[in-house]
Amino acid sequence: MSEQALIEFVTGQRWFGSKTRDAIHATTVDRALLRESEPRLELQLIEIGYDTGTHETYQLITDGGLDALGDPHDVRELVALMRAGATMSAEEGIVEFASVPGVTGAGELRESRVVVAEQSNTSVVFDDELILKVFRRLEAGVNPELELLRFLTEHGFPNIARLAGWYGYSGRQMSATLGILQEFVVAGADGWERALDAAVAGDEAFIDSLRRLGEVTGKMHAVLGSEPADPGFAPEQASVESLGLLMATVDEEIESIFAELPEDVPELEPIRGRGEEVRERLRLLTNLGGAGRVIRHHGDFHLGQTLWSGDDWVILDFEGEPARSLPERRRKRSPLRDVAGMLRSFAYVYSAAPFLRGSEPADDWEERAREEFLEGYRDTVDQSLVPFGTSMDKLLRVFELEKAVYELRYELNNRPDWVRIPVAGIVRMLEEEVPV
Repeated sequence: MSEQALIEFVTGQRWFGSKTRDAIHATTVDRALLRESEPRLELQLIEIGYDTGTHETYQLITDGGLDALGDPHDVRELVALMRAGATMSAEEGIVEFASVPGVTGAGELRESRVVVAEQSNTSVVFDDELILKVFRRLEAGVNPELELLRFLTEHGFPNIARLAGWYGYSGRQMSATLGILQEFVVAGADGWERALDAAVAGDEAFIDSLRRLGEVTGKMHAVLGSEPADPGFAPEQASVESLGLLMATVDEEIESIFAELPEDVPELEPIRGRGEEVRERLRLLTNLGGAGRVIRHHGDFHLGQTLWSGDDWVILDFEGEPARSLPERRRKRSPLRDVAGMLRSFAYVYSAAPFLRGSEPADDWEERAREEFLEGYRDTVDQSLVPFGTSMDKLLRVFELEKAVYELRYELNNRPDWVRIPVAGIVRMLEEEVPV
């Protein structure tokens, strides 16, 4: 295949992550033969270079064509290799497959379908029992989703789709997680869609279920902070230095985004020229009596990362925020960062329901959702992990402000019509009284 054809194929896929950049170079930096019989199945690592001098690495699974993941026979081969614990040689390294005993199963896989809504990865469901997620854009290091799912599965946390297997690459180019296999949640209702429907329908059962979501979140954090002997997961006391770094990082993000606000977006008027005011609000929140501990956490927690299974919540997608680097996503942080992410998700439901569902929620919907979720969380989280009282309220506001600024940048780059949602959140935070 010509270099130009490879560029056009990769950059034309839904999972290609740099659509605003110009790709000028493409090459196969390593390959591994996964099946020798015809059609031969091959894993390829493709390096895409940009006019800025940077590059990204993407994963392809090919069978003579450009992408084999739509072929049931080919994707079943990946699961078979996990079940066998296979190790395959690449030209510059190795590809290793592994499974979780008792979860992966051993029966024949009959049906498969690609999840068409997937954006940054490719997911394939097998017999409504297992789901394979193939990571397309690769970063050096262990993917946090593999780390967290493996830990939570080993510790028997029930509110996840348990890890069943995975495969990864080690070589001269990099070491990276290539994909994971999980249990599939049958008939799970997407938390975001369920919230939108419930908000406009006045569904009290949904509001009540948010207390349970808070309980599940608190229990997840308690498990993630329960292994003091494991350096990768041991909770650590939040130091004065780490708090200073947090505040400085958020301050820098505020300064950066407010300096770059485009002039042609009228929805930005309520916050235009108020960057210093937002930074002053952050400084007012820095007087914390205590900040609890830092642990591994979900990292991108919102309603779209949850499913309602009919009687309980299931938490999904532990990769972390896609715009952050892998080292950032693996860093231990306060579990309240997850809590703030979910609180911001309630704000998104309240603001998005009128144009997504054509009706407005009750005026107090967001506040009641917050209250129910926080009550459930406070009742179940390990109290050594988080501060309580005023210190908790202040730290939550710091993380909500951090999230709203992140959302503002994301919406400006991806969904300009949604900019008014983080803008409204920032304005509200400016108008709120600071806890004392």
